[in-house]
Amino acid sequence: MIIEIRLVFKLKLKYCQQFWSLIQLGIIGCSLGSIGVYFWRFQEANHISHLFEQTNGYIYINLQLAVYVNDILTFLLGYCCFFSMIKFVQLFRFNQRISLFAETLKYCAKALISFSMMFAIVFMAFLSLFYLLFISKLSSCSSLISTAQMLFEMTLMKFDASQIMRADAFLGPFCFALFMFLVVFVCLSMFLSIINDSFRHAKDDNQKEDQLILSFMLKKFLRWTGLKKLNQLEIQEERDCRMRSQYFDPIENLPDRMDQLLVALNRIYIDQKKELARLNKAGL
Repeated sequence: MIIEIRLVFKLKLKYCQQFWSLIQLGIIGCSLGSIGVYFWRFQEANHISHLFEQTNGYIYINLQLAVYVNDILTFLLGYCCFFSMIKFVQLFRFNQRISLFAETLKYCAKALISFSMMFAIVFMAFLSLFYLLFISKLSSCSSLISTAQMLFEMTLMKFDASQIMRADAFLGPFCFALFMFLVVFVCLSMFLSIINDSFRHAKDDNQKEDQLILSFMLKKFLRWTGLKKLNQLEIQEERDCRMRSQYFDPIENLPDRMDQLLVALNRIYIDQKKELARLNKAGL
């Protein structure tokens, strides 16, 4: 929590723009809230038990507040577990598939938000249409919630078209075909296209440094514990690597080597000039 407070003061508004920062705030908030509500529930339980002990249970004890506090604690613990499980995605970022999944969501976040707004408008339009047309003819359209459930089942291709056709000979098949075309074929195709395009970009730009670091750490750990022994090929490769690093200089050292060569040539030239001057002075 101290680290997050420092990051808030350091990043300020940029801190709230990061997805994992919001997840971390959710974990901290739910954890602190759970601690506070737990002590509240403990105090309420002590109050009820003390009241029951004084009256021997012969008076009416209202347990509504205790149940309400217990429900709040359950909700906070549920959200805390939810945010913690989402946090595992970041902790397992060394895995290539999970890293690719996170990068795909990162690329398609803005597009999915725009698509969700458009899909919500289209879905609400069909929700109103089916509810107003078939409220008195279909039991699955008796309320908005049941109508929304029926439309979601139709989106997942789990429906009974015969009921809609029996409800109205013309409007039933027409509304059903219109919903299937706009929502199932058009909207879902757009959704899959967004995911596919983002996956392609994430796969091209996915960096493998974390995976290489993890494999290197795992290999070193297995060697250190003796669980994995080097074969002859790995021993030869490691020996060659040490030999190359000892006898071959990398190309980055070429400018330094050139500077050293020029300094040596300059020193030789100056020494020769001094020697010639000394010989001329001696008359030789």
